Order: sequence, then C-alpha cells, then structure tokens
Amino acid sequence: MNAALPAGCFVTGTDTGIGKTRAAVALLQALAARGLRAVGMKPVASGCEATPAGLRNDDALALIAASAGAPDYALVNPYAFAPPVAPHLAARAAGCGIDFAHIEDCARRLAAGADWLVVEGVGGWRVPLGAGGELATLAQRLGLPVVLVVGLRLGCLNHALLSADAILAAGLPLAGWIANRIDPDMALADDNLATLTALLPAPCLGTLAWCPLPASHAGGLDLRPLLAAAAAQRS
Repeated sequence: MNAALPAGCFVTGTDTGIGKTRAAVALLQALAARGLRAVGMKPVASGCEATPAGLRNDDALALIAASAGAPDYALVNPYAFAPPVAPHLAARAAGCGIDFAHIEDCARRLAAGADWLVVEGVGGWRVPLGAGGELATLAQRLGLPVVLVVGLRLGCLNHALLSADAILAAGLPLAGWIANRIDPDMALADDNLATLTALLPAPCLGTLAWCPLPASHAGGLDLRPLLAAAAAQRS
C-alpha cells in the first residue's frame, strides 16, 4: 500500500447504477460516528453537469458533503467528464487521458488531513480507463482493501461472484461487501441475500434498505471487518 495514504478502502460495484455512492456515503458516516476524520474521493466521473465553477458530478458532491473538512472538489474528483458514457470514451472525447499518477497525488493530498480515505470507483471492477489500464489497475496502485457493493436484483449472484473472483485475482483483499436493495420487487430477495452471504469470500458489512430518494443513506454498517482489513494491509 502507498505509505502516504491513511487507512482506507476502495468501493467498487457489481455494475453501474447499483449504489456505490450510497454505500460510500454510509461508510463515511459510519466512520465519522466512530470519531474518525473520513474523506471521500471519486477519481473519475462521467455524466457531470456544467456549472459556473466547472463540471460537477452528483456522486462526488455527495461524498464531499459526507466528508470531514470540506475537501476541495478538484482533489475529490480530478477527472470529471460531461458525457454519460464509459469513462475512457468520455476522456477520449474530451481530448485527455486519465493519469493514474495524478490520481495518486490527489489521494495523498486528500489523505494528509484524514484518518480514512474512502475511494469510490466508476462502473464495475473491470471498467477501462484508457491507456493507463482499467479500474482494477487504479485500485492496485492505491493498494486499499476493497468493498464490493452488490445491487440486489436478478443476476446479482453471478455478477457478485465474478467480481469477487476478479478482485482477489488482482491481489487485493476483499474486506467485505454491502448489499443494496435496488429492486423493491425482486423475487426471493432474502434468499438471494442468504446465498450471497454463504458464497462470497468476505463478510457482509450491512444491507441498505430500498429507498427511492438518491440522497437518502443508511447507517448500521458493521465496520469491524473493514477496520481489521485496513490494519492488516498497512502492517
């Protein structure tokens, strides 16, 4: 792990739109409740809106709102793109590349005044980010334990198990996973949750209840496995 970074985690998901930001905010809130200065980061985001201050992403803004110390937007989201498309395509349209070294520098600067850094990825685990590699490559460079967000919907078992295998194959610890009930009408949701609990090679940190409001987040996460994984990664 990068010695300049504090304890932290890298939040990824089984797909896009499955609640990574909601889970990351819940983690930031749970860490703050423990008295830790936690800061969120969204290194790459597409689908950003033009504002007088520049391109802004709702996920990054939610992380800032839940972070300690009102971190600078440019550090939280160093690569913001307007088109709501795959990030490497959005970067190509913008005429720029995604520099992993720059992301690492932003992470170090964010971490300077924090106890914990919660980094939220983009899309799923294998999303391409351009010439530098894919999301998994960035996670490897940051060296943080991974938290997998599983959106509870039809197909989640396969997506979750494949994602977990890929995370472990990348040589990173899977510290835990968070279930997010994104489909209120999912058949046998509790049975699927039980299957995930039995088959995923990491503990469940908690389940986020279905909520139609994107700004609403849930607490009640069990941080003990994550704290232990972060301590082990730094030792």
